[in-house]
Amino acid sequence: MFYNWFGVPAGGGAECLQLEVVERGPQSRERAVPLVFVHGAHAGAWCWDEHFLPYFCDRGYRAVAVSLRGHGGSEGRDQLHYHSLTDYVDDLESVVGTLPRSPVLVGHSMGGAVVQKYLERQPAAAAVLMASVPPYGLGGSVFRLMTTDPVLFMQISLMHGAGPESVSLESAGRAVFSEGFDPDLMATYARRMQGESRRALMGMTFLDLPAPGRMHPCPMLVMGAEDDTLFSTEDIAATARAYDADLHLIPGMAHAMMLEANWREAADALADWLERVEIH
Repeated sequence: MFYNWFGVPAGGGAECLQLEVVERGPQSRERAVPLVFVHGAHAGAWCWDEHFLPYFCDRGYRAVAVSLRGHGGSEGRDQLHYHSLTDYVDDLESVVGTLPRSPVLVGHSMGGAVVQKYLERQPAAAAVLMASVPPYGLGGSVFRLMTTDPVLFMQISLMHGAGPESVSLESAGRAVFSEGFDPDLMATYARRMQGESRRALMGMTFLDLPAPGRMHPCPMLVMGAEDDTLFSTEDIAATARAYDADLHLIPGMAHAMMLEANWREAADALADWLERVEIH
């Protein structure tokens, strides 16, 4: 097994940002297809390296996670609010360009929107959307939270505007973790969370939504968490219908699927799907 932490240039022209890319993989690659993981808002590649990268490395995959510009150890934090979804797609395209073949793209939440937008440009071996922003954007989620849980909606809005440090640990945890999640782990993860680009958030709300009809077709799995406060099971099912994708809902799980106590259920479901559709 080897573990790399390296940078690749993002974007073209005068702009060249170094991206943090975390990789785990077996010394002898058992499977030809690499897996590329794209994090959601307020996170970075670290969220995948907690469980998913080691898990898929142990199963013979080359597992790669990128911190999008302004996130994690990538450059661009000082210009965070100017970064767009298009910029994030540029970042993903830069990472994929370093690989020997087209990968399976796995995007969580905002990362799912990035994967959808990427597929408008480029093909992929397969795609997996986990608790993803649906193709019709954040509007439905915003309206539902405003009407059913206005306190949580205000806390999430504050977090988007002023960063995670502006809200209580309880509020942040209720947004993405299951009730009863280990408070010490939650505090550890909360310290690693960060602000998110307002421009990218606006793009996911209405300015830059995916266009399913323009996407390169590929095998797709849409995964959802039944206890997700941000995206309902109806949102997840609608996403699967939009892409004629396979659908897998996991009970007893909240939004942060790769960090939840029962994260292995999500990882097992993804691994089983990869085997079933014979992506090697």
